[in-house]
Amino acid sequence: MKNRTFSKRPVLFRAINSAWKSTYFLGSKIKLDKDDLIKKARKTTGLSDLGKDFQDEPVERMLLSINEEANLNPIGRFITRERLSSLISIRLRAEYFFKKHPEILEQELYPAWIIVGLQRTGTTKLQRLLAVDPNHRVIPSWEVINPMPLNLDFLPSANYEDPKRIGVARTSVKAVEWMSPGFFAIHPIDALQPEEDILMLDVSFLSTTTEAMMNVPSYAAWLETVDQSPAYEYAVKLLKFMQWVKPAKRWVLKTPHHLEFPHLITKHFNEVKFLWPHRNIYESVPSYLSMLTYNYMMFSDDVDERKIAAHWVRKTGYMLQQALDFRQQGNNSENFLDIWYKDLIGDSMKEMGRIYSLDGGLNAALIERFRKHEEEHPHRKHGIHQYSLADFGLSEADIDKHTSHYQEFMKEHYGRQ
Repeated sequence: MKNRTFSKRPVLFRAINSAWKSTYFLGSKIKLDKDDLIKKARKTTGLSDLGKDFQDEPVERMLLSINEEANLNPIGRFITRERLSSLISIRLRAEYFFKKHPEILEQELYPAWIIVGLQRTGTTKLQRLLAVDPNHRVIPSWEVINPMPLNLDFLPSANYEDPKRIGVARTSVKAVEWMSPGFFAIHPIDALQPEEDILMLDVSFLSTTTEAMMNVPSYAAWLETVDQSPAYEYAVKLLKFMQWVKPAKRWVLKTPHHLEFPHLITKHFNEVKFLWPHRNIYESVPSYLSMLTYNYMMFSDDVDERKIAAHWVRKTGYMLQQALDFRQQGNNSENFLDIWYKDLIGDSMKEMGRIYSLDGGLNAALIERFRKHEEEHPHRKHGIHQYSLADFGLSEADIDKHTSHYQEFMKEHYGRQ
C-alpha cells in the first residue's frame, strides 16, 4: 500500500489490543452471541419485548459472518458487542414507547427530501446545509446513536436536546478521534450535526453498516438476496417517534444505502424527492475506499485494502445499477434532482436555489442561515484528505468495469462523467 497513513494506529490503541489479546487464553475474549446480546440488552433496559416483527435470522447471519470472517481485534470485539447490544436495547425501548403512546404510529410520516448520492460526493455538506432550515427535521448524531430516550418516563417537551444522549455521542466522537485521528479529515463527526439515517435500518440488522466497518463477505452477499422491507417499515416507525418528539415540515435524510432501495422508500414513505449528488467516479471511489480502510482498521489488525477495494468497487456498481434501474422506470425520473459536487463546493447558494425551487424558492433569511453555517464549517476544516486509486491497486479501467453504465448515463443525460 502506497499511502502509509492507513497503518498509523495510535501507540496506546495498539498496546491495549496486544495486551488484551495475550490474555485470551484466560477467557478474556469477548463473546459475540445473539442470546447473550439480547440478555444484555434486556438487563440494561429492564424490558423484554422486542416486538412481533423482530427477526432472528439477520442477527444470526451477521454474527456468524463476524465470528468467522472479520478477525476483530479485542477493542473491535468490545465495540461490536456494545453496538449490537445497543441496537437491541433501542428496539426494546421503541416497543415500550409504541405501546405506551399508540398515537405515535397513527401519525402520517412527513414528506421527505432524501439525499442518495454515493459516498464522498458532498452528501454530508448538503444535508448539513439543509439542516439549518427550521422547517426541516434531521437526525443529529446524538439522536442517531440513541433514537429512543434512555428515560422510560420521557414525554415530548420544548427542551428537545437530551444531555444524556448527547454525552454518549460525544464520548463516541472522542473514541473515534483516539482510535483513528485521520478519520475526521474524511468525515467530520459532530454530536450535534446530522448523521446518516442508515442507523434506523441497523435496528433490524439489515443494512450495509457492518460491511462498511469490517470484513463480512458472507453476510454482505446474503443481504443482497433478501427483502429489506422489514428494515424500512421499522425505520418509518422510528421516524414517526422522532417527529412526535420534535415536529417539523419535512424530513431531510441521507445515506448512500438508499441508492440500492429507492423502490422501498417510495413504498414505505410518503411524498419523496430524491436529491442525488454526483462526483467524478475516479475521485469518489478511492476517497470512499480510504474512509473504509480507516473504518476497518479500528476493528481489525488484519486489513487488506485491496480486498476492501474488490468488494466495494463491485458493490458501488451494484448500488448505482439498482438506482438507475428504478430511476428509468415510468415517471420515476421526475422525482430526482441532480447536484454536482464541484458546483456544490464552488457555489452552494446557487445549488440551494435549485433545490428550493421544489418548495417555492429561497428567501433572504434562509440564505443568511446557509452563509453563516458555511462560515462556521469551512470546507476541509479538519485537514486535507489524500488518496488515490493506486493506494488500492486500482486503475480507471477497474472502476469502468463496474460503473460504465453510470458513466454513460451521466454523459448522455447531463454531459458529465
